[in-house]
Amino acid sequence: MSPSVLSAVFNNTLASTVARLPLPTVWTAGSTKQRTLVMGVALAIVSNLLFGVLYAYSHFLAPLSGTQVFIWRMLAMWAALVGYLVLSGRLGLHLEKLKKLGSIKQWVWLLLPTPIFLSQFWLFMWAPVNGQGVQTAMGYFLFPLMMVVFGCVLFGEKLSRLQWLAVGFAALGVASEIVRTQSISWATLWVCGTYPLYYIIRRLQGIGAITGLLVDLTIFAPFALGYLVFIAPSSLSLVSSSSYFIMMLIGLGILSVLAMKTNVDASQMLPVNVYGMMSYLEPALLFILAITILGNPFESAMLYSYGLIWLGIAFLIAHGFRQLRLVKRNQAPASA
Repeated sequence: MSPSVLSAVFNNTLASTVARLPLPTVWTAGSTKQRTLVMGVALAIVSNLLFGVLYAYSHFLAPLSGTQVFIWRMLAMWAALVGYLVLSGRLGLHLEKLKKLGSIKQWVWLLLPTPIFLSQFWLFMWAPVNGQGVQTAMGYFLFPLMMVVFGCVLFGEKLSRLQWLAVGFAALGVASEIVRTQSISWATLWVCGTYPLYYIIRRLQGIGAITGLLVDLTIFAPFALGYLVFIAPSSLSLVSSSSYFIMMLIGLGILSVLAMKTNVDASQMLPVNVYGMMSYLEPALLFILAITILGNPFESAMLYSYGLIWLGIAFLIAHGFRQLRLVKRNQAPASA
């Protein structure tokens, strides 16, 4: 069965599931726009749940280290993504985009954010099994706030009062954590400080998420193979001789691509504000997984500083709801 058929089956199953939720009137009698909104929300929830599963995946691949799981995930993702694009007939579309890059300068500009992408994926697999799960989840909480700051600094975007409150309380929370510990986790800083740059650069390049992902994974694949052959041959032997690890890694690749695809689809279906608010599901789930299943430490003294950061996030979510109401209000006369 081809990926296009699988995708159709998945969407039909999702649609029938959504129809059973407490929104049957909107789904059956609502407009196409309303149904698209409901489907986008459902896809965003599925995407965030899949990212949560992936966050805990390293825990079930012991004795592979976090770095080794990262290496295998990149290879599994590359194989799953290329296989999907080939069978769905979309590989040529992405290659045509890349062929338009004619100069070395354009290629350098294209590859500039790749190290950021790879480091973030490494941290995502390494942190949960090395006691940095809570700190990494906090970085993802701060990520949207940092996107607001970067938008203000780099693009001259003006902040609303709620956005200023959000940034202010988040800054107080970070400052409180620095005072409490006399430091701040490098994992938190790396996520919220560099991941926005990746998205901003890709946005300026005009490169779609899937095309960028294909480039990043293809560039790294030879280095990943070299790592397994020359640096971690024991990992290669362990995986190749175990049907359990082979199946788990195949699942890792498929789930990774499916998480990315549902995330991209949701971003295209939902208004920016709704999509931004839905993105908080992932760090909340990562945070819960880190302190429960993964057993990462969380001290009660952290509640004060983290509470300030969560308060800032609440203001940002309130800003999103306000913007959404304004959009609906402005559209109301046109539809009347």
